[in-house]
Amino acid sequence: MPTKVFLGGLLLALALIPMSRAAGQDFTLPELLAIAETHSPMLATAEAQREIAAGALRTDRAYPNPSLEFLAGRSMGRRLGAIDGGNLQSLFSQLVESPGVRSSRASRGEARLDAAGHFFSTAVLLVRAQVKQTFYEILRLRNAAGIAAENQRLLEDIRNRVRVRVNTGEAPRYDLVRAEAEALSASKIRESAELQVNQAKSVLRAMVGSALPEGFEVVGALPPPIVPPSLDSLREEMLARYPALAQAEAEVKSAKARLQLEQRLRTPQPTVLAGFERDPDLDQWRVGVSIPLPIWNQRQGPIAEAAAGVQLSEANTDQQRLQLLRELESAVTLYRIATQQVEALEGGLLQEAELGMKVAETAYKLGARGILDFLDAQRIFQRVRNDYNDALFERQAALIDIERLRAMEMEP
Repeated sequence: MPTKVFLGGLLLALALIPMSRAAGQDFTLPELLAIAETHSPMLATAEAQREIAAGALRTDRAYPNPSLEFLAGRSMGRRLGAIDGGNLQSLFSQLVESPGVRSSRASRGEARLDAAGHFFSTAVLLVRAQVKQTFYEILRLRNAAGIAAENQRLLEDIRNRVRVRVNTGEAPRYDLVRAEAEALSASKIRESAELQVNQAKSVLRAMVGSALPEGFEVVGALPPPIVPPSLDSLREEMLARYPALAQAEAEVKSAKARLQLEQRLRTPQPTVLAGFERDPDLDQWRVGVSIPLPIWNQRQGPIAEAAAGVQLSEANTDQQRLQLLRELESAVTLYRIATQQVEALEGGLLQEAELGMKVAETAYKLGARGILDFLDAQRIFQRVRNDYNDALFERQAALIDIERLRAMEMEP
């Protein structure tokens, strides 16, 4: 394949090298992302957790229910003159929570709901990034399979030409043996590349959900490369916007609200009582209050557990921040390395490898070089083409990671 195809057209049509395709529906990246938003199991799980948190908040805001008791029976006098007859007793009770307890419990539920919302936003970013990564991975593997198929055809052509030269006595028998081995190796490489394409499709189908039909194909090409902002700017943007950090901070608020709740529950919460009792010859009305005495249990255990929960959530927040900073630095480093590889290959290595193969081919035809030199030059050219293909997609993968960490999908 001429070098100019790689330099001028690979960025726009890298995935369109001819190869056998299974019959099925074609999907673009925007279509796959839309399907994932509706059918992704990860997003369904995140949405369910958000609904659970919303239900828990309603529970935290609810008032305690009153209690109403009824007792009925019959009185039988044991002394002379005592009155026999039915009796009735009723008792109404209502727990009266202090405002501090209610506000702490509601604050804990609100923080949990906030954390669940940020968790859902993080899941959206992860799903979209994973779909993009796998989409471009399929394109990369499909392009590699196309290169392998083209290389196989080239080596089979070399083998046929070597067979003619061997049969006419122009080349030794060893040349044909080596050419046969190279053609067989190329066939195995092509089959392995096609298998990797199918495996990547299975991974994408598991991400997107069962709505993606069997035998589907992806259509698209690499977008034009962009230059991300500086690392310092990316750090500030990520720390200010990435929802996983906001989720961790919301979990800290929830832990602190729980600690405050446990501390306020040390104050006894009274229960107001009102009752009525009817005997055969007497009606009685009673009003009172029940106050638990914190003598044996002063909630030292729950308070200590809640305090440890605050420390744990704060430590998790710090760990989350450090992990995201490492991911960002790694993505920026990978982008820089891949960009350097692309520039080096476009700057002359690709042309030199192609020229070396053509020179070796001409020299072999003229008898100036042996089959080994020709095959080595062809192998080098194929490796350089694959390196160029990999570098382009590795740069795109790094950009997708940077885009995820910048939370660009969350922009209004």
